[in-house]
Amino acid sequence: MNAKGGIGRFFSGATALFLLLLYGCAKPIPQPPAYAFEPPTRQLDYLADVEPILVKRCVVCHSCYNSPCQLKLSSWDGLDRGASKEKIYNAGRLKTMDPSRLLVDAHSTAEWREKGFFGVTPEEGRSYTDSVLYLLLDHKRISPDVRGEYFSEASDLTCSENKDELAKFLKKHPNRGMPFGFPPLKQEDFNTVVGWLSQGAPGPSPEQQAALEAIPESDLRLVEVWEAFLNNPDPKHQVTARYLYEHLFLAHITFETGSNQFYELVRSTTGPGQAIDIVATVRPYDDPGTERVYYRFRKIYSTIVYKTHMVFPLGDAQYQRTRELFIEPDWAEVPHPVGYDKIVSANPFIVFEQIPARSRYSWLLDNARYIIMTFIRGPVCKGQVALDVIEDHFWVMFVDPDHDLSVKYPGFLKLHFEDLRMPGEEGSDYKLIKSLIEDDHYQLAIDFYQARQQFYSAHYPDGYDMQTLWKGEKPDDDPVLTVFRHFDSASVHRGVLGNLPKTAWVVDYPLLERIYYALVAGFDIYGTAGHQLSTRIYMDALRIEGESYFLDYMPQQSRQETMASWYLRIDPKDLPYHPAAIPAGIRYSTDEPKRELLERVVKDHILVSGIGFDKNYLAAGQSYPELPAQYETTEDYIQAFIAVAAPGVSFFRHVNDHNANVAWVRITNIPGREDEVISMVVDRWHDNVRDLFFESSFLDPSRDRADFIKGFVSSYPNYFFVVNASDLPDFFEILDSYDGSEVYQQRLERYGINRSENTFWDHYDWFQAAFSEQEKQDAGVVDLNRYFYLARDR
Repeated sequence: MNAKGGIGRFFSGATALFLLLLYGCAKPIPQPPAYAFEPPTRQLDYLADVEPILVKRCVVCHSCYNSPCQLKLSSWDGLDRGASKEKIYNAGRLKTMDPSRLLVDAHSTAEWREKGFFGVTPEEGRSYTDSVLYLLLDHKRISPDVRGEYFSEASDLTCSENKDELAKFLKKHPNRGMPFGFPPLKQEDFNTVVGWLSQGAPGPSPEQQAALEAIPESDLRLVEVWEAFLNNPDPKHQVTARYLYEHLFLAHITFETGSNQFYELVRSTTGPGQAIDIVATVRPYDDPGTERVYYRFRKIYSTIVYKTHMVFPLGDAQYQRTRELFIEPDWAEVPHPVGYDKIVSANPFIVFEQIPARSRYSWLLDNARYIIMTFIRGPVCKGQVALDVIEDHFWVMFVDPDHDLSVKYPGFLKLHFEDLRMPGEEGSDYKLIKSLIEDDHYQLAIDFYQARQQFYSAHYPDGYDMQTLWKGEKPDDDPVLTVFRHFDSASVHRGVLGNLPKTAWVVDYPLLERIYYALVAGFDIYGTAGHQLSTRIYMDALRIEGESYFLDYMPQQSRQETMASWYLRIDPKDLPYHPAAIPAGIRYSTDEPKRELLERVVKDHILVSGIGFDKNYLAAGQSYPELPAQYETTEDYIQAFIAVAAPGVSFFRHVNDHNANVAWVRITNIPGREDEVISMVVDRWHDNVRDLFFESSFLDPSRDRADFIKGFVSSYPNYFFVVNASDLPDFFEILDSYDGSEVYQQRLERYGINRSENTFWDHYDWFQAAFSEQEKQDAGVVDLNRYFYLARDR
């Protein structure tokens, strides 16, 4: 299969600049319309006819906080709400923004209009041809060319409110019809959507809406069981319910009945058996403003999108485990309700002090991947707040509960309640000047870290042995996790993926809980720049903690040097690093203690199955191989993938654009096998990730490398490649020798799927179908907001 495209521009900054100047100066050549509108011959139904088209062509960009113009098209509710000129992601916001969560902060069209949202479908008494949705789709029909640059999340993206505003915008930007930066809808899809608009754009009927919201019989039993548990007036149950809710408010809950339905856990003023009256607070621990809250399950009927799809099982096994951890043990104190004082509520170590620390930590470890995923996929999953504070690739391990001193001696946490305070206690309007100058919570985090190091040094004078690391207990436990960062998105995976990472974390109970409450429960995406900055600075301290706890397992003489190598161009005196004053509790036999420790953890220590090094991992003494002289076996192709992943390989040295971090490679016509997908994940070298600004100045493309992971990595693929198995030698040679020249650009264009290709949607549909088949219940619609921005001029 030859997939022609402008992939050369994907890699050449100079060429991209030239094309940008060319597009800015050249007058677009008029193109004939892609097709003519054919009116429908029957009454169209939104759910049956229109929504499937929106899902496969519009939800790919319009589904979440980063939906352009807040136009969320994953359900009728979002389409009816319409769009807004106000941007949710705003790093310079000096006043808190009025929250605009769908189905939470307003519940009718009129209420959304009062909040500044405007309709995109035909207004009553107006022609459908005046509606924004029609005009954008029709403009793409009339001007189907895709050329230039497309940043759907750009801060200057115009959100036209009416026909006149849109006309001015499209006159200035003639290639900005919808779908934005991709080929137009096929004629039959266009006819359906526009035909529905011409019929008045009716939404679901009352009967259809009731069916969408209805809980299937197969799930009702467990809904009733869990709602009875969570709303039991017994104080032990009530405090447990609050703990669970504050950790599950972002979850997509499945009851594991095979219904394929998901639910969200919400607070309501009404109890089981009544219609839900949602409590619309910004944070899950904010004062609900009502005498009693009830915990209820609300069915999710909107389209599931992968970037926010964090599945959490609440089946029978989870019910028994929850009782085992929270209800059956004696508590540290007589169970009693806790109020919603602003400062107290923001500190889980105070609010939930009465729950045994062992129970809390064990629950977090049971669900370690979900907890880590929440700060990766939650509201902070874009930009400065969480992601430029982590490395591109690292592994995460956990302290065993039997050796976590905050679990064994919970009085230590009580002694340091003050140091465990987090930025969320300041609310959403944290003043920018205060976050820049005072750094109160950052200093508290450092104070706790130092106290913790002294406490552990006193209790482990001979150092930490392997038994202090959690090895997992149940078959599906996640004692080791891999995090990949893809510039402004990230992904979390079970086990150890990729080659040896630069850094690793060891996380104990206080660190895991603070990461969650700082970046998830206590974070407000609508908050001020000061709130966002204080959270980012606080997370900087937590990252150093996790890295430091890992280094404490290594020989004393190598710790400072290793930490310094992770923070190049920073004076060690300016780094708040405080190693434990103890020797290594593990005897090392090589001069690579980091590698030796991680290999021993994976090969000899953890108990669960299914976790081991993949083909990307090069053991001690191994080096990146050369490209094979010939390709006859599967091992030859594996060798080639490893060869072109090496630091400094020409491809990655030239591909240093931050918009190119993960590509999905489809390999076709494999003898005797189905097509396969390999994710090409770029690991960009950062001299350090501590500095807040000018990230590009701390990158070193000569040290960038890649990992080739079988299957799908990332919610946001930046590019698609389609390579016939017989063409793999040519593809590998291009990656190995790419120099940015016209010759190599043309060779690479054979395989890359540029966003302007007429066949783009066919390729996307294949990848989406394959992804859904592989991921099963964890799958969702893949996002195209960050598909590489430059389109080829056809």
